[in-house]
Amino acid sequence: MFNGIIYNQGIVTKIVKRPKGLNIFIKGDFKLNNRDIGLSVACDGVCLTLISYKSKVMEFYLSKETIVRSKFKYLKLKDAINLELPLKYGARISGHICQGHVDTVGKVSYIKKIDKSYLFDFEIPKKERKNLIEKASICVNGISLTISKISKKGFQIWVIPHTYKETNLSELKKKSLVNIEIDILSKYVRNYFNEKK
Repeated sequence: MFNGIIYNQGIVTKIVKRPKGLNIFIKGDFKLNNRDIGLSVACDGVCLTLISYKSKVMEFYLSKETIVRSKFKYLKLKDAINLELPLKYGARISGHICQGHVDTVGKVSYIKKIDKSYLFDFEIPKKERKNLIEKASICVNGISLTISKISKKGFQIWVIPHTYKETNLSELKKKSLVNIEIDILSKYVRNYFNEKK
C-alpha cells in the first residue's frame, strides 16, 4: 500500500529479458539492506517485489502480466522512475491510497505551462473512462494527483512546480506514456451501482 507521494527517483541501469518476463535494475537513494529483500516498492506506480539490493541498485522481476498492463513494455536504459516505499502502520497519508495495481497505460495529449503550474491532458482507453470522476484522486506514474476535468478522451490534471520538479513528470512530452491507477474508491462505487441495476 502506498500514498503516491514521491521523495525519490531512480534510474534504470540494466534490463534483462527472460522467456516470460524481465529483470530490471534501478539505482536509487533508498537506504536498504539484504533484510529488505521481499519488500514491495512502487516503481512508476507499479508494485514490484525487491529481489536483490547492492550498492543502491534494486533488482525486480516483471511478469508478463505486469509488462502487458504497464508502460514497462517500452522501458529503456536511463529512464527515470518514480519510487515509493510502502506505507508503515500509523504513517501519515499525504496523497491517497494507491495499491500499485496499474489499470491501464495513458498517453500525454497536451502539456501547457500556465503561470508556474502545468496543465496535462491524458488519453486513456475508452473502457477505463467510465471510472473517472472529476475531483477524484488518480495515480499517474505513481504520483497522487487530482482530476481537474474529464476530457473527451481522458482527463486533465494540474501539477504544481514542486511535484513537476521532483518527479518524472518533468520529462514527459506529447505522446509520452504513463502508468495509470484509477482511485479504488471510484471503482468500488461504480461496481456497487452496476450490481444494483
